[in-house]
Amino acid sequence: EDDEAALEELLAPSPLAPGPGAQRVAVVHPAVKWGPQKSPLTTAELQIAEAVALVDTLQNWTVLDKIIIPTKNPNKKFVFGKGNFQVLTEKIKKLPHVTAVFLNMERISSLTKKELEGAWGVPVFDRYTVVLHIFRCNARTKEAKLQVALAEIPLLRSNLKNEVSQRDQQRGGSRYIMGSGEKFLETQNRVLKEREFKIRNALEKLRRKRALLRTQRRKCEFPMVSVMGYTNCGKTTLIKALTGEAGLQPKDQLFATLDITAHAGYLPSHMPVIYVDTIGFLTDLPHNLVESFSATLEEVAYSDLIVHVRDVTHPETILQKATVLSVLRNLNLPSHLLDSMVEVHNKVDLIERYKPAEESALAVSALHGHGLEELKQEIEKKILTATGKKILTVNINLEGPQLSWLYKEATVQEVEVMPEDGTARVKVIIGSSAFGRYKNLFPNSEIFMS
Repeated sequence: EDDEAALEELLAPSPLAPGPGAQRVAVVHPAVKWGPQKSPLTTAELQIAEAVALVDTLQNWTVLDKIIIPTKNPNKKFVFGKGNFQVLTEKIKKLPHVTAVFLNMERISSLTKKELEGAWGVPVFDRYTVVLHIFRCNARTKEAKLQVALAEIPLLRSNLKNEVSQRDQQRGGSRYIMGSGEKFLETQNRVLKEREFKIRNALEKLRRKRALLRTQRRKCEFPMVSVMGYTNCGKTTLIKALTGEAGLQPKDQLFATLDITAHAGYLPSHMPVIYVDTIGFLTDLPHNLVESFSATLEEVAYSDLIVHVRDVTHPETILQKATVLSVLRNLNLPSHLLDSMVEVHNKVDLIERYKPAEESALAVSALHGHGLEELKQEIEKKILTATGKKILTVNINLEGPQLSWLYKEATVQEVEVMPEDGTARVKVIIGSSAFGRYKNLFPNSEIFMS
């Protein structure tokens, strides 16, 4: 009960969350004209389109205007040069009933945030803040909520520095409060450290619980397939198509899936398999945000196979692929998982006569079922290699113990009984160690490789 109460305290509404009311947002994109910060795989128009899509994901948030303003160095205090900053400020001031500005940058410093809010008279959000708020709105389980709370800590620290500098100005430079002798910053920093420690502890307990469930799954020998991809590429729709699970409701929005969810399906040989739906990725997703969700993504390392889903209709599909592969590499996954990955080109029903440029990629339409059988066969082939399982047909004597042994130690697929001689042909999926034991126990059994 104490644990539950402590957990509820950690999951209390965040002081950082924008209010539940409507937001009328001006989306501003700083377009870097040249230099290392300019991405060759995208354009300012596509980048601002993604920023608009992020805002559209949030209920009651409306985009009033989207503004692209060039900058040479987005890292300076006001982000833009003097002239461009003035033009932008005038544009924002003229917008009717604007309540916030979304500056499409990964993170802005607390000093920049303070200066911009002072100039524009409304709150300023960066990608970190907006994506975090989407996560906050979509978090359903305790684990997802805790991971959001952990991702908020750097923002709370940043806000704290702001608050301290304001107090210093108001108190004529003194940082002491009511003569207590302890600096306000030290007190608040200690509170934040304790909060972070408690959140990490609670997440560790949930991680151990999940490790236990994973061990139980391993005992059942169900292979695991992690389905990954850029946000809104169609992962959930594909899993629904592969499993036929009616309860899965895909949503056409960014970050609809925040929690790991597992769904059972069958491969062509009737081998049961578990498909794992994971959080989507995003370009310039701040490192702290990925870090806080590492407990969720840890599950991927224990998969037998990764399926990387791409929306090939998206104009930035190449950049999206690079983003996903970069995040996967940073997760320190076993190299065999990265090498055996299946690349799926989704939404091909929207492109006439589509043919993947990558030879090994599979073209599918999760919505219309096109290419799913080929995908299942490819998954089965890779799963058999990864797990060392074999599909065999064995001839057995029905009076002997073989059949009950196979039911216990392997996955029996079909039993074809020959009543005239008291034998049966049994099709099984069997792991290599179990297969070795079978040959030792029943050396005279006839075995046919499928």
